[in-house]
Amino acid sequence: MEMNQYLDIFLDESREHLQSINENLLELEKDPTNLSIVNEIFRSAHTLKGMSATMGYEDLAKLTHRMENVLDGIRNNKIKVNSNLLDVVFQSIDDLEAMVGSISSGGDGKRDVHEIVRLLAEIENGGVVAKEEVAATAEATISNLEYDEYEITVLQESKEQGYEIVELKVELSTNCLLKAARSYMVFETLEQNGEVIKSNPSVEKIEEEQFDNFFFVTYITQNNIEEIKQKLLNISEIENVGFTNVDLDILISSRNVDHNDSNEESKVTEETNANEDMSKENAEKEAQAKEQTSKTKTTQQNTKTIRVNIERLDILMNLFEELVIDRGRLEQLSRELNHSELQETVERMTRVSSDLQNIILNMRMIPIDTVFNRFPRMVRQLAKDLNKKIDLQIIGAETELDRTVIDEIGDPLVHLIRNALDHGIEKPEIRVQKGKSETGTVELKAYHSGNHVFIEVKEDGAGISSEKILEKAISKKVITRQAASSLTEQQIFELIFASGFSTAEKISDVSGRGVGLDVVKSKIEALGGSVTVTSELGRGTTFSIQLPLTLSIISVMLVELQDEKYAIPLSSIIETAYVKKSDILSAHNQKVIDFRGKVVPLLFLNDLFNVPNSNEQVEDGYSIVIVRKGEKLAGLVVDSFIGQQEIVLKSLGNYLTNVFAISGATILGDGQVALIIDCNALIK
Repeated sequence: MEMNQYLDIFLDESREHLQSINENLLELEKDPTNLSIVNEIFRSAHTLKGMSATMGYEDLAKLTHRMENVLDGIRNNKIKVNSNLLDVVFQSIDDLEAMVGSISSGGDGKRDVHEIVRLLAEIENGGVVAKEEVAATAEATISNLEYDEYEITVLQESKEQGYEIVELKVELSTNCLLKAARSYMVFETLEQNGEVIKSNPSVEKIEEEQFDNFFFVTYITQNNIEEIKQKLLNISEIENVGFTNVDLDILISSRNVDHNDSNEESKVTEETNANEDMSKENAEKEAQAKEQTSKTKTTQQNTKTIRVNIERLDILMNLFEELVIDRGRLEQLSRELNHSELQETVERMTRVSSDLQNIILNMRMIPIDTVFNRFPRMVRQLAKDLNKKIDLQIIGAETELDRTVIDEIGDPLVHLIRNALDHGIEKPEIRVQKGKSETGTVELKAYHSGNHVFIEVKEDGAGISSEKILEKAISKKVITRQAASSLTEQQIFELIFASGFSTAEKISDVSGRGVGLDVVKSKIEALGGSVTVTSELGRGTTFSIQLPLTLSIISVMLVELQDEKYAIPLSSIIETAYVKKSDILSAHNQKVIDFRGKVVPLLFLNDLFNVPNSNEQVEDGYSIVIVRKGEKLAGLVVDSFIGQQEIVLKSLGNYLTNVFAISGATILGDGQVALIIDCNALIK
C-alpha cells in the first residue's frame, strides 16, 4: 500500500492531535481530578498512535503507546496527576512534535527517546522500571545506524589497519540558526583527522537541515578521539559530542538476528495492544455514541469544509498576480484608445477581479491562533524555570492574517514573550513587597484596524527605566550624551531596538542570549510592519506590532524620476504636497520643511538612486511625498506623481540582495518595471 499519498493528511492531523493534547494537559493541570479531560487526551493519543503505526513510524507509535499507558493509569485512578508527572508528559509531547517535524522535513521520524521512555515507564510502574526494559529501549534508540555488506567490509579492513572505529553523536544547541553550516564545520574537522563512513541522517539531509538538533556519525581514525572531540566542541553552537566504540563482532552477529526478532516482537506487541485497546475503547464508545452522533449531524448541517494543499493556493495566488498585471495593461490601453465599450468592459472586469482578489486573499487567511496556541505551554515551562507565577491571557486569537505573515511572525513573538517573562515580570516575593499580586499577568492581544493587524504583548511587571536605558546607550556608544539630552521619553524607549543593546545585568538562557530586540524589529520591518514600545516604571510594558494583512498585492503611489518609475506603499504615505523653493530651509546641512508645525527633512530620490537630472529642468518648487515610520516623518522629493495603483510585489531575486531602500519590484501595465521604495530604510 502506497502511503505517501496520505502523508500530508497524516501530518495535518498529527499536529492537530498534538495541539489538542497540549491544550488539554494545561487544563488538566488546573483541574487534576477532571477525568473527562484525561479521556479527551487519551483519545487524541490513541488516534495518533494508530495513525503512526499505520504509516510505519514505529518510534512515534511506541512513544505514544507508552504515554497512553500513563494516561490510562490516570483515568483508572492508579496514577495521581502532579506537576512532575505533567513535566514528563509535556517532554514526551516535545519529542513527538520533533518526530512529526522530522517527517514533515523529509526525515524518517526517528529520535533518541531512551530517557523519556524510561521516565514514562517509571511512572507507569510506580517508580520502578525493569532493567531489561531499559536496556531494550537503549539498544533500540542509541543511533539507528545500520550497515550494509560493503560498509561492514570497510570497517573490518580499517580495524585490521589499526584504525579506531567509533559512533559519534553530535548535538547542536537548540537555538542554532545555521545548522547546515555548523554541521559542515563538524564534517570538515572530522575529515581532517580521519574518515566518515556513514551518517544518520544522510549527508544530503543534513545539508538541507532535515534533522533535529543532533546527528550520528560512524567514524574511523588513528588520532586521539578525545582530542578530536575537543576540536568539535570548540565549534560554535556545538552543545555536546558523545562517542561509543563499535564492536564489529557484536555488530555482525546482531545484524543477522535483529530482523527476525523484530518481526516476532512486533506481531506479539500488536496482538496484545489490539486486545487492550478494544477493551478500553468499548466502554467509551457506548457512553459517547449518542453525543458524538448529534454533534456530527449538527456540524455537517452547518459547515462544509475541504482540506486544500497550501501549495495550490500559492499557485492560484501567483496566477491571479499575473492577472492583476494584465488588468493594469488593459486599463492603460482603454484610457489611451478612449473607446467607450472597451472602457465599460475593462471597468466591469476590474470590479469582478477585485472581488476575486478578496476571495483569494481570504482563502489564504489563517487565524493567528495557529501561532498563539504554542505560547501557553511555553509560558508554563518558563515560569517554572524562572520560579515565577504567570497568568497568560490570550485575546483575539481568531484574528486572521495572511499565511506568509503568519509563517514569519512566530519567532519575534517568542522573543518578546520570553523578554516579558525574564526582564519584565518580577519574582513573586518582590511583587508582594510592591503591593502587587504575586502572579504576574502577560496579555497577548490581536485585533484588526483598517488594512493592518495589531499584536500587543503587554505585562504588568517592573516597567522600563528611561534613565537606565540612557546610561546603557551612552556607555555602548549608541548615542552621544549631548544627543541624549534632547530625546523624549518615547524616543528613549526606542533605543532598546538598537543593535546589541540590552539592559540585562547578565545574559540568561531564557531571553537575550546575545540577541537583542533589534532582531525582532528588523524581522517585523522586513514584513512591512513596525514595532513600538510604551512603558510605565513599576506598572509594566507594552510592545505593539503593526502588520499588513497581506504581502503579495499592495496599494502604492506611482511616482516618476526622469524616465524611471518608482512605487511608494500607501501604508507609509501621510499625504502628497507641492513645496515652493522659498519654503525650503536648512538645518544641520540638511534641507527641511515646516510641515504642520513639524520639521521634516527632505530626501531627494534623484540623488539617493543616482537618477541623472535633466539640464533643461528648471522648477519653482518640488513635488513631495510625506512618509512616516513610527513617529518620524520625511519628505521624498520626486519629479511627478503618476497616481494610485494596486501592484504585485515581486522580490529582486537572489542576485540583488541588500539593495538600499528597495524592497522589491513590480511589472506595470506597459511592461515597464517599477522599483518599490522601502520607506523604513530611508528614515533613520
